[in-house]
Amino acid sequence: MNKIISMRFFIVFLAFTTLLLPEISCAKSQYHSKKAGSTSLTNKHNAAKKLLPAEESEFTNFMQWKAVAEFVNQMGEQHGFNQDELNTLFSQVHYLEKVVKLINPAPSGKNKNWTAYKSRFVEPLRIRSGLNFWEKYETELRRAQVEFGVPPEIIVGILGVETIYGRSPGNIRVMDALTTLAFAYPETANREERMRYFRDELEQILLYARENNIDPLSVSGSFAGAIGYPQFMPSSIRRFAVDFDGDGRIDLRNSPADAIGSVASFLSQHGWTADLPLVYPVTVDKSAESEWKPLIGVVLAATNTTDEISRAGVKLPADISPTLMVGLIDLQDGIHPTQYWLGSANFFAITKYNRSFYYAMAVIELSKAIQQRRSP
Repeated sequence: MNKIISMRFFIVFLAFTTLLLPEISCAKSQYHSKKAGSTSLTNKHNAAKKLLPAEESEFTNFMQWKAVAEFVNQMGEQHGFNQDELNTLFSQVHYLEKVVKLINPAPSGKNKNWTAYKSRFVEPLRIRSGLNFWEKYETELRRAQVEFGVPPEIIVGILGVETIYGRSPGNIRVMDALTTLAFAYPETANREERMRYFRDELEQILLYARENNIDPLSVSGSFAGAIGYPQFMPSSIRRFAVDFDGDGRIDLRNSPADAIGSVASFLSQHGWTADLPLVYPVTVDKSAESEWKPLIGVVLAATNTTDEISRAGVKLPADISPTLMVGLIDLQDGIHPTQYWLGSANFFAITKYNRSFYYAMAVIELSKAIQQRRSP
């Protein structure tokens, strides 16, 4: 820990001194793997010259960090990587202060607001773009429904919420983001746990790049390392993504078909059941709050029977199946009354994509808005 802190002070000093020098430019199952190509990392780096520079980056020689050197050794021993090539790769990786700032959790105490959250995603641009995307890729969407049981509107809803159908997939080099977070995560209560997570993702992006014969430095994404139309983390790409366009490789950055099939595959492998209802609005008995409130958010899963929910003081809708397993959901709405819903296993499958009731409901509401505007 002391070594990391000391290095951070060194980085600040180095950044200050370089102001006197010319600016330095720098270029969420079964594994679906392909054999590694013969092209070396070094050759691929030399071929990749059209990379956008990482914004607000600082040059950091990560190979001087003991933890990075240990990681390189691990990749060589466990996965057969050429350690000299990995040393060359990490010598081109940059520390991103912006990523450290963005990964910090939002300040607590601010009231949640479902109406405001929903308005960010159920809005004209996403609806219009979603209609166009559905029309253009209807064949692929229908095929995904046949193979995985996930209806087109849910796939379209997720891709709309995530990146507006590929318009905003992120432009940060994933190697920069993941290396920064794997070895220089900000000081938080769960710092060690989060660094382990991002080291795992760093391992996965290197394996994914080798399997698909691409330069890992050419992969861009979000500040947390999520990639492509559906914003899959590298581990999710290797576990859940599919080659849905049949070109022999998985490409979530440039293939809408691969993105469609991969979203459907992810949901299918997280409990999605064809034709199962998603959510039901309910009301709660305020006088029985001590009975129903403990049922909210215990786990992100449909673990309660409707009878258990009813006996806890929740008024069930008339059209709900008595055999349906559900979970109670609350959506706080600023100064407005909190909304309560029952979610099925399909609702909670969406929360595995992003662990948030609000996210899952935004996907559902956007999918409804797009579907309602489709021509009969």
